[in-house]
Parts: sequence; C-alpha cells; structure tokens
Amino acid sequence: MSTTELSNMKQPPVPLATLIGQELRNGKIEKPFVKYGQAGLAKKGEDYFLIKTDCQRVPGDSSTLFSVFAIFDGHNGISAAIFAKESILSNVLSAIPQDMGRDEWLQALPRALVVGFVKTDIEFQKKGETSGTTATFVLIDRWTVTVASVGDSRCILDTQGGVVSLLTVDHRLEENVEERDRVTASGGEVGRLNVFGGNEVGPLRCWPGGLCLSRSIGDTDVGEFIVPIPHVKQVKLSNAGGRLIIASDGIWDALSSDMAAKSCRGVPAELAAKLVVKEALRSRGLKDDTTCLVVDIIPSDHPVLPTIPRKKRNVLTSLLFGKKSQNSTNKGTNKLSAVGVVEELFEEGSAMLTERLGKDFPSNTNPEIFRCAVCQADQPSVDSLSMNTGPFFPPVSKPWEGPFLCTNCQKKKDAMEGKRSTRPSETA
Repeated sequence: MSTTELSNMKQPPVPLATLIGQELRNGKIEKPFVKYGQAGLAKKGEDYFLIKTDCQRVPGDSSTLFSVFAIFDGHNGISAAIFAKESILSNVLSAIPQDMGRDEWLQALPRALVVGFVKTDIEFQKKGETSGTTATFVLIDRWTVTVASVGDSRCILDTQGGVVSLLTVDHRLEENVEERDRVTASGGEVGRLNVFGGNEVGPLRCWPGGLCLSRSIGDTDVGEFIVPIPHVKQVKLSNAGGRLIIASDGIWDALSSDMAAKSCRGVPAELAAKLVVKEALRSRGLKDDTTCLVVDIIPSDHPVLPTIPRKKRNVLTSLLFGKKSQNSTNKGTNKLSAVGVVEELFEEGSAMLTERLGKDFPSNTNPEIFRCAVCQADQPSVDSLSMNTGPFFPPVSKPWEGPFLCTNCQKKKDAMEGKRSTRPSETA
C-alpha cells in the first residue's frame, strides 16, 4: 500500500454539510434534472396550468435554461385565468435586464415577480371583464426555486430530509387575520353572507364583490384593496434534490400538506400527480376543480427521488424552517435547515407596492425619459411620479432616484393602498 493511500485512510470523514458547502462554493454541483407530472379533474372547468421547461434567461443561450410551472384557479369565468397564463411570464421577464448575470438575475426575480403580477392585473382590468384568478407561479433555475402566489392555490416542498415546507401563503379571509385587517384598513368590508332572518352563513367575504380571497388577479368589479401583489419565497436546494407539489384548492381543501406529500412518495412525478388527485377525491369527492402538478428536482444520476422515512420535526428544525408570518422578510439571511437540504434566500409578503419595489429599483439613466417600474413604458420626466417619497421613505430620500411610476400605475398603487375609492358604484 502506498504512502498516499495510508495518508488518505487516516483522514477523518468529512461531514455532509461541509461537502455541500464546498460544492456550492466551488460550483461543482451539476445541473439537476427537472421531471414533472400533471393530473386533474374538472368540476367547473376554471382551472388552468402552465408548464414550460425550455425558458431561456438569455435568448439563444441554452446554458441559461430555466423552467416555469404555474396554476391559475379562475372564478366568475375563465378569462382572467387564461389571460394570466398567457401574460405573467413575459411581464416578469420584461422587468429584468437581459444583461444580468445569473446571481443578479436570481436576486432580481422576487421584485420582477411583483411587477409581473401587478402589470398582468392592470392589463386584464383594461378589458373590462369581471372574472378573477388565483396564481401560483414557480420558477426553477438549477437548484434555486422561486415561488410567487396570490389566492389559495398552494406550493409545498418535500425534501429528502422528510420535512414538508409550505412555500406559499393562503390569502383566504377566513384564515388570514393580517389580510382581513389590511382589507378593512384600505376601505373594504369583511363579513359573511346574510340570509333571510339575519343568519350569517358561509366563509368570510370582502364587500363589495363577495370574494373570499384578499389577493387575486382580475376581479374588476371588486374594490382594488383585493390586490395582485404576490407573496414571494425563494429557496435553494442542495444536490439531494426535492419534490414540489403545486395544486389548486380542490386538493388543499381535501388534504393537508403532509397528507399530499405522503400519498405520492417514492413514485415518479407523472404517477405522483395522479395519486395526489386520487387521494383528494377519495377524501372529499369532486367538490371543485382539482389540478395538481408534481415537479421533481433531482440529481442527474437519480431517475427518481428515493423514498426516505419521514423524520419527526424537532424543535431546531421548526425554528430554522417553520411557517412564518406572511410579512416576514429574510433577505440575505441564508438559513440552512437542520437536515442540510434547504437554504432560504428570500421571503416577503407585504401588500404595499412601495415596499416591494424599494428605492433601489433600477431606472432609466436618461435624465429626460423615465421608465415606469410596473408597465415598463417610457415617460417624459414631467409625467412621471417617483415612489421615493411619502411616509415609507425618510426625508433624506431623493425623489429623482426612483423608482418611477406613470400616472396610471400610480393611480393603481394609490387604490391598492386605500388612498382613493374604486368601488364600481362610485367610479365613472
């Protein structure tokens, strides 16, 4: 036996977390495979989904590939769901300069998703149709997963450590106290349906309009305190991989996150989606449109995510990767879960557009022309309004630094923040 071999035998084993950290720093982790399955059952025919695995951050450069998976659960018709499916991706990409490197691109994504959702809502409302839709939009770039959502469709992450994590926040008035307070503070009213005799029935709804959700895209006949500003969460997986389950409320009204994950462990994504729908149907019956996407992010040498017995969630794991308030922010904290498979990069759920764009939003360098941060339209300086003013920013802020909004987008922002009434009966 050689001296080198003897030396290697004496070296202590390197902890897995250390190896993962070294791989991350050295950039040696290979790109993962992304495999997926879709299944669904229609009750009203208002669920739509988007699967696009050949997106390119830089057009024509195959090394910049990323994937998009999304679910849109429409209500009061299908128009908003179809429009959002066809528009959100392009609206998100239009808010990010193409010359950004990958790290800058990933850091810009959360803000671009906010812009994309708001721009899609503004464009749809110009059509004058009254339907609305939830939107859960998932973008996968190598091992980084970014999720933006409004409404009550949901995305969960099942990791190899056996911990199921919620990557979205439900915007149902019935369950979300913070959203109820925001809606009423912005001029809406929250209550149940009153039937003959004065009895209240059903879930909490927002009036006018009677919508059960506090955030959506569309819903032109409802006050604009029902906002399209998404909750956004971004995480990074280790090369152990993970499974995403993205589904409309037809699944989540029947199954908990743990039940959905457990019902399809150990099988390929295509079959897994069918098993989740089957379990929801067995549990509750077909009460609503039921759509499920299962997406596996797996190492290139693993055809299927291996089945690993679920570990009990201990106190440390709960502290490091637990469900947070919708308004929590973890920018740059880089927390690692106790099992070493998930790194949390970003989370923000504020409904205030001013806070979500921030005063460092990139703006046009031309001093005579300013670009609207939302609709991306160029405006003469005299017609542009800076968001870098008001109570959110300190007196030392410089209004000319932006971000800037055109007059129409500024009106939209003011309406969402309750600064002007938009009830249908009170508008021209």
